[in-house]
This record gives sequence, structure tokens and C-alpha cells, in this order.
Amino acid sequence: MHIFGVDIGGSGIKGAPVDLDLGDLADERYKVLTPHPATPDAVADGVKEVVDHFGWTGPVGITFPGVVTGGATIRTAANVDKGWIDVDARALLGDRLGGLPVTVVNDADAAGVAEVQFGAGRDRQGTVIMLTFGTGIGSAVFSDGVLVPNTELGHLELGGHDAETRASTKAKDDHELTWEHWAKRVTKYLAHVEMLFSPELFIIGGGVSRKSHKFLHLIEGIQAEIVPAQLQNNAGIVGAAMRAAKAG
Repeated sequence: MHIFGVDIGGSGIKGAPVDLDLGDLADERYKVLTPHPATPDAVADGVKEVVDHFGWTGPVGITFPGVVTGGATIRTAANVDKGWIDVDARALLGDRLGGLPVTVVNDADAAGVAEVQFGAGRDRQGTVIMLTFGTGIGSAVFSDGVLVPNTELGHLELGGHDAETRASTKAKDDHELTWEHWAKRVTKYLAHVEMLFSPELFIIGGGVSRKSHKFLHLIEGIQAEIVPAQLQNNAGIVGAAMRAAKAG
């Protein structure tokens, strides 16, 4: 079964048809740059370009980097334009896609659902936390495989700052941090999350998961197991398609 998934990020909008039997992309993904400012209309145009690239005419799952309630309404917009807040994204994006059935889900929740079904969190019990490091830090918390949605742990306070402003991949790049220095910040962040949730497993996702060999061995003192996402930066696309299939 193939369903289309789109992942809206702070830097790019990417998508592809997904083979839900394999939990993998059915075609090479297509990506456009996220517009700046990332207003609802501008982002909707980007999503349309990605979907139109494949000539897709079926259901579409779409991630959003913020809290999404009821599979439709945007409640927070930390890394995109604030004009998204209170927008019915399902209606907006569905209309822009010519009436295609649309499901909207938090980006980290989508990535986590994919990893728990097909990747590093498969068959893992207890508390599992997926953290996506990119423009910000997204989170997906699972208890015995069941998602607790919209946790937004990237906005925990860390040293008097919003955690994602200190430990995201964007923070590493903006502050020109070495892998060693950034790993120290990530360690402090993981220690704080571990104190609050005592997970058995941390899954590190986002684009930086492709470079896990550069920093995971530098993270010390965390009791939970720490592994990179197996689906890497495609997890959000796969999870979005999974949610669309479930909604349909």
C-alpha cells in the first residue's frame, strides 16, 4: 500500500510516496526550501509543489513543526511564521491540494511513530523517547509503544534558555560549535529529560542522525540506551503517511 507523506521542516519541505508494508520510501524524495517567512500560504505552496512533482492524487499525510490538535489545528509555531497559530491546516492544505484527503500531525510524533513501527524502537517496551535534532528539537514519547502526543520537550528550560536554542543542530551551526562542544550540550539536555521521564531508550533523529558516529560516543553519563534513528531523516515522511493511512 502506498500513501504520500510530506515533512515540513524549518529548512526544507520534503515528500515522497511511502510503501507502508516496508516502512520505506517508494520513490526518491523531492525537496524544496522552506520559504522565509514561512507563512501558511507560502508553505502550502511548497507542499503543493512537492505533491505535484509526483502527480499524486490520493491521501496525503503532512507533518508540522509544532503542536497539532485534532489532526488539523496548529497551536504553536516556534520555527515557522506565527501566522500558523490557530490555523486549520488540514483545511488549508487540503484546499491547496485540490481537495485531496489530508492528515496533519506533529513532525516529531510522525518520526517517532515510524521508528517505533519500523525502526530503532520496534518491539521496545517501557518508555521510549524519540528526539529529532534540526532547526529545533522535536520529541515523541512512547509508553509501551503508545504515543503521548505533542510533548514538545525541545522547549524545556536548559541553563535559563529554551533547550532547542542551545542543543539543536541549528544552534551547533549558528554558534560554530565543535562536535565535542555540541555533544556536551546534548548530554546536559538528555540528562534533564532523563531525570523527568526515566526512559529505557533515546532515539536520536533528524538530519544529524546520519552523522551519529561523530557525536554519540561523546555522550556520557546517561543511563538510558541511546541509538540513532534507523529511518534517519525519512522518518517524518514515513510517519506522516502512516497517520494518513490510519485516518483513511
